[in-house]
Amino acid sequence: MPDLAAAIGDLVRGWGADHVTVAVRLPEHAPLVVGPPDRAYALASVTKLFTATAALVAVEEEALALTDPAGPEGATVEHLLAHASGLGFDGSEPLTTPARRRIYSNAGYEVLAETITTAAGIDFATYADEAVLQPLGMAGTVITGSPARGWRAPATDVLALLDQLRQPTILAAETRARATTVAFPGLAGVLPGVGRFDPLDWGLGFEVRDGKAPHWTGTANSPRTVGHFGGSGTFAWYDPDADVTCVALTDRDFGDWALQAWPELSDLVLRNGARRPT
Repeated sequence: MPDLAAAIGDLVRGWGADHVTVAVRLPEHAPLVVGPPDRAYALASVTKLFTATAALVAVEEEALALTDPAGPEGATVEHLLAHASGLGFDGSEPLTTPARRRIYSNAGYEVLAETITTAAGIDFATYADEAVLQPLGMAGTVITGSPARGWRAPATDVLALLDQLRQPTILAAETRARATTVAFPGLAGVLPGVGRFDPLDWGLGFEVRDGKAPHWTGTANSPRTVGHFGGSGTFAWYDPDADVTCVALTDRDFGDWALQAWPELSDLVLRNGARRPT
């Protein structure tokens, strides 16, 4: 895939970031990495995908259940995962009752990590390392700061996490399907930095693209695309219809530039590697 690698390199050089790494997995190909493969970037909210995966493993291990109470009164583990607990972006006071609005919440993921700590009987960092990082060989990921936005990782580790949506090894296929299906359908909300959507569809940790426009993924991405982006200039998505994964990590904070640049990269990758259903 030398032509695609060159095209990606040409495109990201115009992003105005000091460092960029792009990792792509196309059907029946080894990963394609453009940029420093071992550089660990601040993930910002892409951290939530790691935390959500740890929570899903905890559910499979029966340390907790999606229906277990967690967070504000009436909320559960599932509400926290799907940004439907009623908690605000930050802070411990709920802004509404559970499952009334989709309120993107860092606080909800911090409560989720505390819930896992209590249920598993070990601190969340240790649990996440043993349940997710070690089994997937994520030697470059650094667990630091908030479980909602604090971790650092190289693009290859983020790609390995997204590979769980292609060929699950630490999650059951049923869990994968549940995590990538809209939870609490019909909830409106605001996707920070992008806009208000009705509905703002979300799975268990993974944003579901559906019909959102504008969006940080590409115009060629299918509605079933799932993933996340971070305020540090990072994103990761998997499109099951194309069987393509794309991760881009930068050291330039998210802004208007990203809503133009990221869809261009996504469309470039899909044009060059998608396997569409016949």
